[in-house]
Amino acid sequence: MGESFHDQLLEDSRFLKADRRLDTELTDKVILQLNRIYPQILTDKEATKFRDLDVPTCVRLGELLTHLLGKGEEACKEFYRALHLHVEEVYFSLPTRLRLRDSLDPLAYPGVYKQRYALNDRGPLFFLSCFSVAVGMAILYYYSESKVTGGSRALGMAALGLGRKTREVLIWYTEEILTK
Repeated sequence: MGESFHDQLLEDSRFLKADRRLDTELTDKVILQLNRIYPQILTDKEATKFRDLDVPTCVRLGELLTHLLGKGEEACKEFYRALHLHVEEVYFSLPTRLRLRDSLDPLAYPGVYKQRYALNDRGPLFFLSCFSVAVGMAILYYYSESKVTGGSRALGMAALGLGRKTREVLIWYTEEILTK
């Protein structure tokens, strides 16, 4: 990455303060993560100050970000790690993360291919012509079924090379047509 975590947090802090997805509970989770795992970044006294429920969440979050920016690069990195762990949807919608995702090499990380026709590349006219041929054959078969008995005989002859169950069905169908 070209930027440091400190620079990224400077850029993302405006977004984080305005985003309402970081409610009181999620902000407290991030503060507790920083306090418990990294007490050198956020001491117990500082964590208690940032978890004060009498202060609005957006103010507490702004003070926390200012405090972390003053602590240095490692504190900013651990804030991003805690944010990723507890509030993934906010983490992936940060301006720096969106820019990083969009700037990746498309050959190394293939995205979603924008292909208009998934099954073939012939287009809608080809589909319509094939569909109309199939409908035409279905209509021809439907209207000529009662008049032509040669087709039913051909079905009976076709049953010779098939399995026993299939043969019985085709022969039954042929006999039923002949008895009509």
